Amino acid sequence: MVSHAANSRHSVLSAAPAVLELLKPITWFPPMWAFLCGVVSAGQPVTGQGVSVFLGVLLAGPLVCATSQAVNDWYDREVDAINQPERPIPSGRIPGKWGLYIGVIWTLLSVVVAGILGPVVLAAATVGLLLAWAYSAPPLRLKMNGWWGNAAVGLCYEGLPWITGAAILSINGVPDGRVFVMALLYSIGAHGIMVLNDFKAVEGDTRLGVRTLPVQLGVSRAAWVACLFMAGAQCVVAALLLLWQQFWFAAAVAALIAAQVVLMRKLLTAPRDLAPWYNATGVSLYVLGMMVTAVALRFLPVT
Repeated sequence: MVSHAANSRHSVLSAAPAVLELLKPITWFPPMWAFLCGVVSAGQPVTGQGVSVFLGVLLAGPLVCATSQAVNDWYDREVDAINQPERPIPSGRIPGKWGLYIGVIWTLLSVVVAGILGPVVLAAATVGLLLAWAYSAPPLRLKMNGWWGNAAVGLCYEGLPWITGAAILSINGVPDGRVFVMALLYSIGAHGIMVLNDFKAVEGDTRLGVRTLPVQLGVSRAAWVACLFMAGAQCVVAALLLLWQQFWFAAAVAALIAAQVVLMRKLLTAPRDLAPWYNATGVSLYVLGMMVTAVALRFLPVT
């Protein structure tokens, strides 16, 4: 009896690192950053809302984003068995159907936490979870087409967490309409960021029938599309800030765009080789612009 209990505890403890690897904490930063942008953009004090903000950060990263990672690895397990057999599911470190069970359990936990935070947060989280499953699971498998898959990821990583953060601190739990607009624009820009991640596997995606934009358009044209998505969305952001008389913030976003355009010119010379470099440089400027925009929204007069 004691031995059985000890073995069970040992089994759980030994599986914990594999589960954490499956949930990929490194991927949690983008939605958590977008959530914090939403918190800032709400224009309300955080005082007295510490628990709600903590739960929101938990929801954005370790729950909804982690769910998407678990679901994706489960439905990619056969391909990973060939290409990346060391991953938790194909390696057997997460045995049987536990990869699927973890995805389901994390989905339910996400819904419970989102429900605690209010109807707008619950709606945003539900959309995000549906897109997470639709991205990886048949019959939709949005990831098989770069146009749809990148749009789903961009919305889940940027727009929905931003709306969640704003909703938690907004009066009556409903963000200002301008918050929704900015969250959507940065989601559109993130579509281009997602393209950068597809350059590293063009040959493999071609063989497997995954129609990423580099596969559909070719590497050079896909790089141009990525840059147009990223720069175009931010240009609209700057124009709207100017329209809303947030001149200094509009100028700051414009300066960040100009710096990115300089980096984009270099990226376009060798997209496959320079995509990781641009992720570390240009994308960093992009996410900085998100926070600048969030602060600008904070100072907008109430309409």
